[in-house]
Amino acid sequence: MSSFQAVFYRDASGREPVRELVVSLDAEARSAIGRQIDRLNLLSDSTPHLPFPHSSQVDGELRELRCHYGRDLYRILYRRSERLVVLLYIFAKRSARIDPREIRIAHERWEDFKARMEAQPRTPPRAAGYDAP
Repeated sequence: MSSFQAVFYRDASGREPVRELVVSLDAEARSAIGRQIDRLNLLSDSTPHLPFPHSSQVDGELRELRCHYGRDLYRILYRRSERLVVLLYIFAKRSARIDPREIRIAHERWEDFKARMEAQPRTPPRAAGYDAP
């Protein structure tokens, strides 16, 4: 039983929007979000999803990672690709519902990820978390 690996979505130009937002936050907020991302690295075939309140289903296979730092709430929209957990979109949560535009962006990034990962040659995604290169 091998675990899954969280990776940042990387666009065609090499930008990693989720990582960029996370590193722009203060050290304590980054640490809180990093701990939640680390939880994704513990997933396996026997435990394919984090339970609520850490994660919940958003739309089809799209899920949200629920990150809290004090009064600040962040959500990372993600989806699994075999053994990878692809971190697609992050936003500060300010209302009870997720804006459909945010869900659309996550779906668009997923389609882009799949298309480029199925192309040859490809650049593998980079690991997410504290020990990422």
